[in-house]
Amino acid sequence: MTRKLVLHYFNGRGRMESIRWLLAAAGVEFEEELFETREEFEKLIQGGTLMYEQVPIVEIDGMNLVQTRAILRYVAAKYGLYGRNPEEQAWIDMYVEGLRDLSDMIMFFPLSLPEEKDMNLEYILQRAKTRFFPVYEKALRDHGQAFLVGNRLSWADVQLLEVILMAEECEASVLSGFPLLQDFKVRISQIPTINRFLQPGSQRKPPLDEQSIGTAKDIFKFERGMFLKNMSTIVAEY
Repeated sequence: MTRKLVLHYFNGRGRMESIRWLLAAAGVEFEEELFETREEFEKLIQGGTLMYEQVPIVEIDGMNLVQTRAILRYVAAKYGLYGRNPEEQAWIDMYVEGLRDLSDMIMFFPLSLPEEKDMNLEYILQRAKTRFFPVYEKALRDHGQAFLVGNRLSWADVQLLEVILMAEECEASVLSGFPLLQDFKVRISQIPTINRFLQPGSQRKPPLDEQSIGTAKDIFKFERGMFLKNMSTIVAEY
């Protein structure tokens, strides 16, 4: 029996969540090995499977895939969510990469210093409404199809829905000025594989709570420490 895919990450959204979304949209079952502490993360590093001593890592097809974008592109291509030709793939890449800045801002917002939270939230919502969502509203209007690229579901649609729902967690009315995106959200959410992922009890992770915020900060701090240590070694050798 072929073993399910295995995802290694801390018990939270982070950079793994987009991978969960894409696998779920493709209808692919996966297992998760989640660590709760920095010590468990260090043990994973010592196992030698983390090429850059960073997570996420996904066991798939006999490989240990690392680097979020590499994993997402592999999954999208493997399961038919990466377009049918190079032109469609280029559009998918542009839409996905365009969403990355907004996604990262929302992802790291819970880690804001208390005195900066209101300012950061205002900035995120302003950017969402004036820079990012207008692009996708126009894309849907110009394309005239149910999906962003071609006439079938792609990685770009999955990523856009994920980011829309993340933004709505910051402000429920964030799509009030974008009727096509509102329709898009309802339409894509009703795709059976995605709808199952949106139900309670799925492998979709909730927003960061106090415990997962602490774990995330600890992991990011440890990864940064490893990076600085490696840089010091390189400089000393040079």
